[in-house]
Amino acid sequence: MSSSKTVLVTGGAGFIGSNYCRYVLKNHPDYRVVALDALTYAGNLSTMADMQNNPETAPRFKFYPGKIQDETVVNGIIKAEKIDFIVNFAAESHNDRSILDPGSFIQTDVYGVFTLLDAVRRHGVERMCHISTDEVYGTIDDGQFTESSPIEPNTPYSASKAGGELQVRAHRITYGTPTVITRCGNNFGPFQYPEKLIPFFVSRLIDYKKVPLYGSGQQVRDWVYVMDHCSGIDHVLHYGVTGEAYNIGSDCEKPNIDITHRLLKLLDRPESLIKQIGDPRGGAHDKRYSIDASKLKSIGWKPAYNFEEALESTVRWYLDNQSWWRDITATSDYQQFVASFYGKYLGEDL
Repeated sequence: MSSSKTVLVTGGAGFIGSNYCRYVLKNHPDYRVVALDALTYAGNLSTMADMQNNPETAPRFKFYPGKIQDETVVNGIIKAEKIDFIVNFAAESHNDRSILDPGSFIQTDVYGVFTLLDAVRRHGVERMCHISTDEVYGTIDDGQFTESSPIEPNTPYSASKAGGELQVRAHRITYGTPTVITRCGNNFGPFQYPEKLIPFFVSRLIDYKKVPLYGSGQQVRDWVYVMDHCSGIDHVLHYGVTGEAYNIGSDCEKPNIDITHRLLKLLDRPESLIKQIGDPRGGAHDKRYSIDASKLKSIGWKPAYNFEEALESTVRWYLDNQSWWRDITATSDYQQFVASFYGKYLGEDL
C-alpha cells in the first residue's frame, strides 16, 4: 500500500500484537503504528522496547497504556492520532485462566469489542480487523472448519471470543460498520507469554523441569508461526471483503505429544521429563482443531515459513532471551497460576 495510514493495534504489548506491530513497521514504511495495551500479566513494556528504541522505527511507533473497554481512552486516541485502521488483538486469551476467572474475559473480549466498534462508527475509522480464534468453532473429529461452520465454543475463553465476534457481526449488519474478522490456530514464536504450550514447555525444559502433558497428548492443534499469522491479518486488513471472516492456517496439524517430543530433541532433554497428568479442564479440552484457509489463499495470501525451521528458531529465541521470560516466570502471578493448575501433579517439580 502506497498511501500513508495510521494503524491502532490494541493489545500491542502482547505476543501476537507486538509481532504485528513489527510486521507493519517493516512492510509498510510509510505507516504509523499506535499501540494500546492494558499491560496485564500478558503484556509488558519490554515486549515493545526494540521498536521504541530503534531510531528507524521509533518515530513511527507510539504507545498508550489503557483498556479497550475504556471509551474515553479509545475515543481519545482515535481522535488525537487520526486513526485509519484498528486491528484488535486485545483479549484475555488463555483457556485455563478463563476457568479460574471467566468474568474478566467477558469484560475485555465482549464489552471491549463493543467499545471499539462504537468508536469506529463515531469517528469514521476506515476499517477494523477483529482477531478471533479457531476455538470458536469447538472441536472437530474429521475434516476442517470453514468460515461457514457453526460457532460452538466449549470454554469460557472461546465463548467470550465468540461473543466478541457476534458484536462485530451485529454492528456490521445494523450500522454498516466496516469490519473483517480473522480466525487462526495455535500460534508460536518469539515474545509469547510462557503459559502457552511451547514457551511453557521450553522454559521448563531449559531448566530440566518436568512438563505437564494432558493425558496421552493426542490433542491435535493447527500450528501457525506468528509471522505467518501477522501477514495473514495484514492481507485481510487490506484486501479482505468487508463483513467477511477469514481463517488463517498453515495446514500444519500436530498432536501435543509430537510437539513435546520435538522440543525434547531440540533441547537435548530426556523423555523422563514428560509428566502425564489429568486434564484440569475436564470435558472442555477440545480434541482437535483444524481450519481450512483456502478462502484467504484465494485472495492472494500463503504462509511463508516452514514449521520445522520456525520451531527451531523459536526455541533458539527462548534460549537467547532468557532474561525476558525469566522476569515473567519469577512473578507471583505466574507462579500462582502454575501452582493452581499443575501443583498437585508436579509437586516438588513445580
